[in-house]
Amino acid sequence: MPNYTFETVKVSFPAPFVAHVELNRPKKMNAINGQMWKDIRSVFDTLKYDEDVRAIVLSGAGRAFTSGIDLFSLELPVVEDDASRTAFKIRPYLKSLQDSLSAIELCDKAVVAAIHGPCIGGGIDISSACDIRYASKESYFSVKEVDIGLAADVGTLQRLPKVVGNISWVRELCLTGRNFDAAEALEFGYISKVLPDPAKVLSEALATATLIAEKSPVATIGTKHLLNYSRDHSVQEGLDYTAAWNMVMLTSPDLPTAAAANMQKTKPTFAKL
Repeated sequence: MPNYTFETVKVSFPAPFVAHVELNRPKKMNAINGQMWKDIRSVFDTLKYDEDVRAIVLSGAGRAFTSGIDLFSLELPVVEDDASRTAFKIRPYLKSLQDSLSAIELCDKAVVAAIHGPCIGGGIDISSACDIRYASKESYFSVKEVDIGLAADVGTLQRLPKVVGNISWVRELCLTGRNFDAAEALEFGYISKVLPDPAKVLSEALATATLIAEKSPVATIGTKHLLNYSRDHSVQEGLDYTAAWNMVMLTSPDLPTAAAANMQKTKPTFAKL
């Protein structure tokens, strides 16, 4: 089994083929510091290739999903009296932060975000990279970067418009930095369920992850991959790519196994990848 020991992230396995990843700086409301950037990337890169994991729940310990970037931990590289060389050093630094959160999206396994409390700034970057988002009733959200003097730069401006499809609402949130609650997030399609409290949102997320994990991993991994590809390409390009993908995947033994189980009203068992 891979090593899942991290300083700022806790990993558990609450059900067969289900991993629970918990942002774990509760005293700092899970503010994202330098170590957490590294841990998020490491844990999702590891889960991607773990054959014993087919679905993942992502949540936050304590009173928050995350309060966003820990500004006191930022380590922007600076070359004194040289703006151009400073810029050349800042670019790879920013790219490394972007890659940390893109690891969530690039992980082959479906990721269900269980959000409670504040989901601020970097919390939108993280949750928008997830496949499914649930939130508890008291949750609140904000694209906060404009209030600290910068444009969001690790995923929100790229993913949020494609998640909700209402560019007027997205621009309002990103340009004002105002808070929005779980009811508004549900209304505009950022989340798909609102639950009464944090315990119930986590329970619902785990139930969904467990249901996904019972399916063929060939089917679920393929579905996530094709959805992501189709989001970023034309309909025809998506269809052509899907045909190329499934001309191989349709030969999987998972197809007759699933069909037989459906006919016999039994629960199928699928081989690990």
